[in-house]
Amino acid sequence: MPTPAVIQAFFDEPTHTVTYLVADPVTRDAAVIDPVLDYDHKSGTVDTRSVEAVLEAVARQGYRVVWTIETHVHADHLSGSPFIKAKTGARIGIGAEIVQVQRIFRPIFNATDLKADGCDFDHLFADGEHFAIGALDVEVLHTPGHTPADVSYKIGDAVFVGDTMFMPDYGTARADFPGGDAHQLYHSIHRLLALPPQTRLFMCHDYKAPGRDTYAWETTVADQRAHNVHVKEGVSEATFVAMRTARDATLAAPVLLLPSIQVNMRAGRFPPASANGVHYLTIPVRVKDGAPVPA
Repeated sequence: MPTPAVIQAFFDEPTHTVTYLVADPVTRDAAVIDPVLDYDHKSGTVDTRSVEAVLEAVARQGYRVVWTIETHVHADHLSGSPFIKAKTGARIGIGAEIVQVQRIFRPIFNATDLKADGCDFDHLFADGEHFAIGALDVEVLHTPGHTPADVSYKIGDAVFVGDTMFMPDYGTARADFPGGDAHQLYHSIHRLLALPPQTRLFMCHDYKAPGRDTYAWETTVADQRAHNVHVKEGVSEATFVAMRTARDATLAAPVLLLPSIQVNMRAGRFPPASANGVHYLTIPVRVKDGAPVPA
């Protein structure tokens, strides 16, 4: 029987993001999933304290990071993958449908430096592909809907689901970003819920549902089937899509949406520096119908 993975979670409360360190205890090879680069949008400054905490745990336990992998292009935090790669030599991976996300957002941000072919990443994972973390086998599951490029990573009895779903008392991810699709999300969720009941599911975010005082990010397929407030057994696709569409219409944009998309679609790379050596992030300005436009 294969040795189970060692899984450690690092919760970043400002972005409600969970980064995972997954290691093979035999070979000591490891991967980091969804690392956070700290970004203060009020001052435009970045910090590496979150990824440094992960790397301190890596050093303390004698691990060797061989992969830093993303479940999708996040809209709520900047990726720390380039920092991990620079420090460890790890490869950066993401789902192959990243090219769709890049093609959608390249014109929105006038990102003329972006080739929109996924080449910013070291590897693009196909649905059903397997790769190794030491002796650990990782299976890639394409789980679109939140974005076209979402993937989940299955390692033994553990699956890292990204933003596809949340804890049972909080429900599921929004599907209203460009390229998102509530129908696809429903089917992706049910692909995960078709796994054995004891399968452990690890969330990428938690926001403490009403009535819960502590953060949580690990559940099971059985718990999700029985208790997920949006997709528990008996909820039809039509009912889910109607709920998700109505709910998404009420949600505000994530605070870090604009910087996150620009950076993360480039595998955590900032746009090229201008002639003055400064990196700038673009803010597209949309004018409401009938509003005067300053000259």
